[in-house]
Amino acid sequence: MTVEAVAEIARDALYLIIKVSLPVLLVSLVIGLAISIFQTVTSIQEQTLTFVPKIICVFLSLILFGQWMMNSMVNFMVELWSSFSVYVHR
Repeated sequence: MTVEAVAEIARDALYLIIKVSLPVLLVSLVIGLAISIFQTVTSIQEQTLTFVPKIICVFLSLILFGQWMMNSMVNFMVELWSSFSVYVHR
Protein backbone atom coordinates (compact mmCIF):
# COMPACT_ATOMS: atom_id res chain seq x y z
CA MET A 1 0.00 0.00 0.00
CA THR A 2 1.48 3.28 -1.07
CA VAL A 3 1.42 6.61 0.70
CA GLU A 4 -0.70 8.01 -2.13
CA ALA A 5 -3.34 5.33 -1.61
CA VAL A 6 -3.52 6.04 2.12
CA ALA A 7 -3.74 9.78 1.44
CA GLU A 8 -6.55 9.19 -1.07
CA ILE A 9 -8.53 7.06 1.40
CA ALA A 10 -8.03 9.65 4.14
CA ARG A 11 -9.07 12.47 1.80
CA ASP A 12 -12.20 10.57 0.72
CA ALA A 13 -13.06 9.79 4.35
CA LEU A 14 -12.67 13.43 5.43
CA TYR A 15 -14.77 14.60 2.48
CA LEU A 16 -17.46 12.09 3.45
CA ILE A 17 -17.43 13.30 7.06
CA ILE A 18 -17.88 16.90 5.95
CA LYS A 19 -20.59 15.99 3.43
CA VAL A 20 -22.55 13.89 5.91
CA SER A 21 -22.33 16.30 8.84
CA LEU A 22 -23.08 19.44 6.85
CA PRO A 23 -26.92 19.25 6.86
CA VAL A 24 -27.13 18.82 10.63
CA LEU A 25 -24.57 21.55 11.28
CA LEU A 26 -26.35 23.96 8.94
CA VAL A 27 -29.69 23.33 10.66
CA SER A 28 -28.07 23.94 14.04
CA LEU A 29 -26.40 27.12 12.78
CA VAL A 30 -29.58 28.57 11.25
CA ILE A 31 -31.73 27.75 14.30
CA GLY A 32 -29.08 29.14 16.66
CA LEU A 33 -28.83 32.34 14.64
CA ALA A 34 -32.60 32.77 14.53
CA ILE A 35 -32.91 32.23 18.28
CA SER A 36 -30.02 34.63 18.97
CA ILE A 37 -31.74 37.32 16.92
CA PHE A 38 -34.99 36.63 18.78
CA GLN A 39 -33.19 36.89 22.13
CA THR A 40 -31.54 40.14 21.12
CA VAL A 41 -34.81 41.69 20.00
CA THR A 42 -36.76 40.60 23.09
CA SER A 43 -33.87 40.96 25.61
CA ILE A 44 -34.51 37.43 26.89
CA GLN A 45 -31.27 35.74 27.96
CA GLU A 46 -32.47 32.27 28.91
CA GLN A 47 -29.96 29.50 28.11
CA THR A 48 -32.56 26.78 27.66
CA LEU A 49 -34.26 28.91 25.02
CA THR A 50 -31.28 28.28 22.73
CA PHE A 51 -30.62 24.68 23.70
CA VAL A 52 -34.06 23.04 23.53
CA PRO A 53 -35.19 24.23 20.06
CA LYS A 54 -31.73 23.58 18.63
CA ILE A 55 -31.59 20.01 19.93
CA ILE A 56 -35.11 19.32 18.68
CA CYS A 57 -34.25 20.61 15.21
CA VAL A 58 -31.02 18.60 15.16
CA PHE A 59 -32.96 15.43 16.02
CA LEU A 60 -35.51 16.23 13.31
CA SER A 61 -32.74 16.79 10.77
CA LEU A 62 -31.18 13.47 11.77
CA ILE A 63 -34.54 11.80 11.18
CA LEU A 64 -34.89 13.56 7.83
CA PHE A 65 -31.32 13.08 6.55
CA GLY A 66 -30.41 9.93 8.48
CA GLN A 67 -31.10 7.47 5.70
CA TRP A 68 -29.03 9.45 3.21
CA MET A 69 -26.23 9.82 5.76
CA MET A 70 -26.18 6.09 6.52
CA ASN A 71 -26.31 5.15 2.83
CA SER A 72 -23.36 7.44 2.09
CA MET A 73 -21.29 5.90 4.88
CA VAL A 74 -22.24 2.34 3.94
CA ASN A 75 -21.40 2.98 0.28
CA PHE A 76 -17.99 4.32 1.30
CA MET A 77 -17.28 1.26 3.44
CA VAL A 78 -18.47 -1.16 0.76
CA GLU A 79 -16.22 0.56 -1.77
CA LEU A 80 -13.31 0.47 0.66
CA TRP A 81 -13.74 -3.20 1.53
CA SER A 82 -14.39 -4.26 -2.06
CA SER A 83 -11.05 -2.80 -3.12
CA PHE A 84 -9.23 -4.31 -0.15
CA SER A 85 -7.30 -6.75 -2.33
CA VAL A 86 -5.79 -3.84 -4.26
CA TYR A 87 -4.28 -2.42 -1.08
CA VAL A 88 -2.75 -5.66 0.18
CA HIS A 89 0.68 -6.57 -1.19
CA ARG A 90 2.37 -9.92 -0.89
